Amino acid sequence: MATEKDHRLIWALPQPADRKPRYTREQIAGAALRIADADGFDAVTMKRIAAELGAATMTLYYYVRNKSDIVALMQDAILADVLVPDGCLRGGWRDALTAIARRTRDVLMAHPWSLVSLNDAQFGPNGIRHFEQSLAAVAGTGLGVPARFELIAAVDDYVSGNALHAVESLTRARAAEADPGMVAAAVAWGIAQLQSGDFPQLSAIYAESAQAAEPVGPPMTEAALTEQFERGLTALLDGLAARMNIG
Repeated sequence: MATEKDHRLIWALPQPADRKPRYTREQIAGAALRIADADGFDAVTMKRIAAELGAATMTLYYYVRNKSDIVALMQDAILADVLVPDGCLRGGWRDALTAIARRTRDVLMAHPWSLVSLNDAQFGPNGIRHFEQSLAAVAGTGLGVPARFELIAAVDDYVSGNALHAVESLTRARAAEADPGMVAAAVAWGIAQLQSGDFPQLSAIYAESAQAAEPVGPPMTEAALTEQFERGLTALLDGLAARMNIG
């Protein structure tokens, strides 16, 4: 006979009843994060987490029901790191949102796999806390609720998109450093494409770069990408302030 699926979030389930349970949810999440940071999200399995903790695989099922619970714990652990000190929220809305944006990007960059691997995670307590902090940041703007949501979403979208682009750029830079031959082949192919005449904008930039003391091109270092993030964030907040008429 089929049994009804338990749809309750892990946060709605009681912790193990032992007076001193051998493992906590935080320990399980920490083990899963270490595995994902070292070997990627796909390496996170019940067996691997159990080995990381020094436990039998079946022992984990005393604490979590399935992989979805693990993913929820992982996301909530990441969002715990995203939270900013309360003092960051006591200034103006721009300073508060900037602090949240910087902290969020730093955490996402530290766990680059999380940008595409936690989309199905259950919303947890630290997710609520993070949203509460974002709402506190914009509480003094005088905007209505829909506009406050729009302001928060615009910054969130910028941060996640920028982090995703930065991770891709740094991954490409590391691959290029590790394999110069691949770079030479890519450059040769690219120059051949420019010589076709089909890409006048790129051809003009390439010609300018060839004459410049510093190469012209997208940032490919962590420092340069962070500087680009800061300039973009300032421009975004300037535009939102003007559009929404907030000081």
